[in-house]
This record gives sequence, C-alpha cells and structure tokens, in this order.
Amino acid sequence: MAYRKTPAELRRLDAAREHLIACATAVVAEVGWSQASVTAVADSAGIAAGSVYQHFPSKSALAVEVFRRAAGHEVEVLDEVLHGPGDPVARLASGVGVFARRALENRGLAYALLAAPAEPAVGAERLDFRRRYRALFAEVVREGTAAGQLPPQHAEITAAALTGAVGEVLAYPLGAPDGTAPDEIVAELTATVLRCAGAADPTTA
Repeated sequence: MAYRKTPAELRRLDAAREHLIACATAVVAEVGWSQASVTAVADSAGIAAGSVYQHFPSKSALAVEVFRRAAGHEVEVLDEVLHGPGDPVARLASGVGVFARRALENRGLAYALLAAPAEPAVGAERLDFRRRYRALFAEVVREGTAAGQLPPQHAEITAAALTGAVGEVLAYPLGAPDGTAPDEIVAELTATVLRCAGAADPTTA
C-alpha cells in the first residue's frame, strides 16, 4: 500500500513551500534573477540547497512561481482600480498612478518583474502578463470611447501602446535611479498615458 502523507505533513510542506517562495521573492528583489541562485535562496530560507528541490524540480520552476505570484498580485491591484468607482478616464489615470507608485516603492522587485534580464521561462511569463495588462487597459479604453470621453480608436492598439509606455518609462528609474522624485515620475507618466489615449488630464482640467 502506497504511503499517504498525513494532513499535518501536507500542511507542513505547504508552509515550507510558501516560506521558500517568500524568501526567493526577497532574494530576487535584492539581487535580480541572474544572481538568485538556488544556494542563495536556500540560505535565505535557512535550508539546505537540496531541500529546494523537494518543492520545485528546478531553479527555473521556482523563478516562474515567484514571477507568477508577484506579477499576479500587481494585476489584481490594477484590475481592482480600473474597475473601481469613477469614470473611465479617472480610473485609467488612477490605475496608472497606483501601478507606478507601487513599482517605485519596491524598485528591486518591480524591475525584476518589468525589465531585468531573466531566463527564457520567466521571459515567457512576462509576455503573458503584458497581455493581461493590455487586456485591462483595452477594456477601460473601450469604456471611455463609449462614454464619449475618449476619441474613437482601436482599443487593443492603444492598450498595447499604454502597456509598453508604462513599462518603458518605469524601467530606467527602477534599474538606474537618477534622483527624479517619484511624484514627478508618476505625474509625467500619468499625463503621457492620458495623452496617448486622447484624454485630458483630470488633475489639470
């Protein structure tokens, strides 16, 4: 008869896995994907390097899980703001502002998610999440057009441009801060996104 883990053992394994993911996320935020070795993550988690493979078959699998967890949370936050109260243009401005501020408050992790060199498996995940961001932006752009707040346009193309603009504008200050104040970055990025979508900046209207 095959051995079956007890509920207590399963809970212990789940807790150990979650702790490992949290430690790996912190390591990636501090040193980036390339230096987040299995040994570095294991040291951070207080376990032997070989123990990492009890939870993940490879470093790549662990990296993908770290990316999915962290990026997934950012998508959820943006989704909540873009579907929150207010008209479409105000929600678009608020969503971009919230996303940018969160990135600038956790620069290491944000840079890892948005632009830092990574292995192919993480790069594939990054592309998938860009599609998710694009879908969210496209939805609010369509709402704004339907409401007459934005000019007629191809929502998917605009959304792709917005997604690219947000990532490109944030990549440099996240990877190589030049002293520009976060408030200035957020304000300029938000205004740029609204101009791209054909809207007036609600903060200056």
